[in-house]
Amino acid sequence: MQTADAIQRARDIAEKTLAPAAAKNDKEGSFSKEAVAALGSAGLLGLVVPVESGGAGLGPRAFADVTATLAEADASVAMVYMMHVSGTMCFVTGARSPAAKAVLRDIGAGKHLTTLAFSEKGSRSHFWAPISKAQRAGSGVRISALKSWVTSADHADSYVVSALQPDAKGPTDTTLYAVKKGAPGVKVSGPWDGMGLRANASAPMTLEAAEVADDMRLTPDGEGFKAMLEVVLPWFNLGQAAVGLGICRAAVGATVSHLKSSHFEHMNKVSLGEALPNLRAQLAQMQIDTDGLAARVSDVVANLESPGPLTMLRVLESKAAANETAIRVTSDAMRTCGGAAFSRHTGIERFFRDAHAGAVMAPTVDQLRDFMGKALLGIPLF
Repeated sequence: MQTADAIQRARDIAEKTLAPAAAKNDKEGSFSKEAVAALGSAGLLGLVVPVESGGAGLGPRAFADVTATLAEADASVAMVYMMHVSGTMCFVTGARSPAAKAVLRDIGAGKHLTTLAFSEKGSRSHFWAPISKAQRAGSGVRISALKSWVTSADHADSYVVSALQPDAKGPTDTTLYAVKKGAPGVKVSGPWDGMGLRANASAPMTLEAAEVADDMRLTPDGEGFKAMLEVVLPWFNLGQAAVGLGICRAAVGATVSHLKSSHFEHMNKVSLGEALPNLRAQLAQMQIDTDGLAARVSDVVANLESPGPLTMLRVLESKAAANETAIRVTSDAMRTCGGAAFSRHTGIERFFRDAHAGAVMAPTVDQLRDFMGKALLGIPLF
């Protein structure tokens, strides 16, 4: 599969599966199993899995383009997808045992959905610092944890779980493990009823003395923190930026449609866009902001493809900028379309809510700004 093929497959899924069901799934808070099945059948769940493991072997550019395409139709599904790819990268870099490699092959074959389970109730948005601590149990470990904001909770086939290593001395002495769905002691511990991204099942989960065999350990003991920063964070932030870009494009498209199709009856049915230059100016600014975000996403991709001294700074910038751009563009769309947007006739109200969800997702915009400031001043991030 080439990047162009992947984008076209994503576009087909967006048009045929996502767009027709997005509003209903958002209203009901329904996770789209149909979308996951379509992504699997199209080979997109295995997008970044190496060819030798049965996947497409594509990189960050294809990932960003596919994610943005999905987000333009349904940001909830795009979030499920980007969390899956972020989790998949932990298998790509850390699957050493036959059991873990078998999971990677299932992902490559489109038969397995994975996700991340990093954030915990006790450390809140500091996703890199789990409170839970693994206890040695035979050849593996036993983990008890209160995980929060687990996208695809109870729908994913596996969860990439972080925990302090058994002999941890500090909050970053962590290890990553793969925990299978249905494992004893693993359960969803609350409902998901968010303001935005309502159809991605980001519910809390509880691990109660869940036993994880050593062959499902995805990092050496104590190297989970390193994997979070060097493997997960770049793909997660890029995915978040791509989701924001898709939301912006959807908001621009919906605004264009409204301004062209809505008319002043008392002015010989002239359209809103023809009659009101202030609305045209607001639309133009939305497009400027959206194109600026697209350029930023492309820049991050280029930095990940050819890493340099500014790569981590670009990674940190990408999510912060995308979150704020998506909020600004969807806010402008709400104002430009007025009552039609507020009364949910256009879909813009959903884009507005979905855009705000990204800003509170760890690492938050404020945390990223702090990290960037430290990076610019040469201060260690942790």
